[in-house]
Amino acid sequence: MSSIDCNKEMEGYHTLEVNLPKADQDEMRARRDSGRTRLQNGLTKADYPLPSEISSQGSYAMRTMVQDDQCDYDIDDGVYFEKDDLKDTDGNHLGARDARIRVRKALKDDRLAYDAAVKTNCVRQKYPDGYHIDIPVYRVIRSLDIWRNKVVEYELASGEDWVKSDARAVTSWYNDAIGEELKTGETDYSQTRRMTRLTKKMARSRNAWKGQTTSGICISKLVVDYIVTVAGRDDDSLRDTWKAIKARLDITLQIEHPVLKGKKLAEWDDEGVRFFSDCLADVLKKLEILDEQGCTREKALKAWDSVFNTSYFSGQLSANKATANSLLRQAAVVSGLTFPSKPVIPNKSSGFA
Repeated sequence: MSSIDCNKEMEGYHTLEVNLPKADQDEMRARRDSGRTRLQNGLTKADYPLPSEISSQGSYAMRTMVQDDQCDYDIDDGVYFEKDDLKDTDGNHLGARDARIRVRKALKDDRLAYDAAVKTNCVRQKYPDGYHIDIPVYRVIRSLDIWRNKVVEYELASGEDWVKSDARAVTSWYNDAIGEELKTGETDYSQTRRMTRLTKKMARSRNAWKGQTTSGICISKLVVDYIVTVAGRDDDSLRDTWKAIKARLDITLQIEHPVLKGKKLAEWDDEGVRFFSDCLADVLKKLEILDEQGCTREKALKAWDSVFNTSYFSGQLSANKATANSLLRQAAVVSGLTFPSKPVIPNKSSGFA
């Protein structure tokens, strides 16, 4: 445990510069809901069946989104169609790409600045503010097993194929892993969730890092697996968790899928995970100053500034000094004292020795 306690500053940084403000969350939720309505209206107009379910997923649903200076946010909002509702005019089941094209056409609206675009694993709707909504397209396959029990499976329209997948199961895994199921408006006291957000913030703290580092789900899986909880010390928890993750990545870059057995989030040669591992090595090196005998609070806070590419931490020093000076002045006024507006130079006539 570091002798310099930076927990207060870490909590403040997480609250003010990492966790997504409620106003931003509300705005994105409103855009998401408008997109859902636009999709349903477009499908109805084209006389196509509506999805049986629409469900948010990914970091938005897991509540691990972090602030971004360029508003580079994405919301994953999966649409689930019954398999037999995805057919062409001849009654043939749609291929994966054709299913995404149907969704893209249904989202068409001349009032929007950008048209939706078909991507490998989703349909993407961009907005001028900088963020976008990714809409993965799933089909629901219902069957009976040999004991006549109902079986429900989900397939994602990925590339040219339908691939077994359901991101909602990943959201459930994450919430179960940290032992909570939050309702809207509840306060989040999970240190694991804070460590996830802070790690994602670090991994994308430089513009040059954003396109090279690993995915949010890989980071989430690593944090869940190697979290080192330290009550009342988010700064120590974060550093110790990073050390544990780095030790694991030094052995292998491979990351198992949290839900699908035998499937990997990252293989042994994954470049994004390798880059993330290098970033961890860099920031852990910067934090070694915390172990030095002569480390001061100023040095510790500057080290955390360097880790997150910010000036927030060291800025708290001047803020605290200003607050202390203000309190001193207030106390002096209450006591009937005054402060000179310029330095007093001692001399004999003033009575100073």
